[in-house]
Amino acid sequence: MNTTAAIRSDNLLNHIDQRVQLHGIRWQDYESLLAMRGESSGTRVTYLDGELELMTPAIDHETQKTMLGRLIETYAEERDIELQGCGSWTVRKQAKARGVEADECYVLGVWTEPPTIPDLAVEVIWTSGGIDKLEVYRGLGVPEVWFWKDGALRIYVLEGEAYGLCQRSRLLPDLDPGLIVRFMAYPSQTQAVRGFRAALKSSED
Repeated sequence: MNTTAAIRSDNLLNHIDQRVQLHGIRWQDYESLLAMRGESSGTRVTYLDGELELMTPAIDHETQKTMLGRLIETYAEERDIELQGCGSWTVRKQAKARGVEADECYVLGVWTEPPTIPDLAVEVIWTSGGIDKLEVYRGLGVPEVWFWKDGALRIYVLEGEAYGLCQRSRLLPDLDPGLIVRFMAYPSQTQAVRGFRAALKSSED
């Protein structure tokens, strides 16, 4: 492969999530992998009943999840909502044979003891395929999951043992999802946050 072709190939890979899926993995092996990896890796690890996925997110994936996270956090600031950002916190339960690392996750309120699961998990679907994340979250009992895919926001709320697709968030019921979609289309995160903040302030007038 010549140098130009190699550069083009590398650029293409930078825009595609890289996934490896393994089968028949014991819980102990999953725990060992997390321990060896430590906290510094950008690779997200998902586990579902013997299936293990390693995913390295593309730059587009990371910028989209950061923009969405910044909009959520801006909303909380403007509406005086206590919101604790937990990043890609590793949430796992051996009894449920499930473990996951969200793109972003949040806990509402101020806690006196560390929580065991987030209230809200956020996932950007940039490259198709992989383990069914919603099934992982269902088994873990995460109350609400947001998926951003192809310019659309899908909000899933846990009802008993199953998720329902909802028009609005139960945790942030006054947030108009249409505003999120509108500002996610902005060319930069700074412009999106600035415009979103202005829209929220004008809606109070």
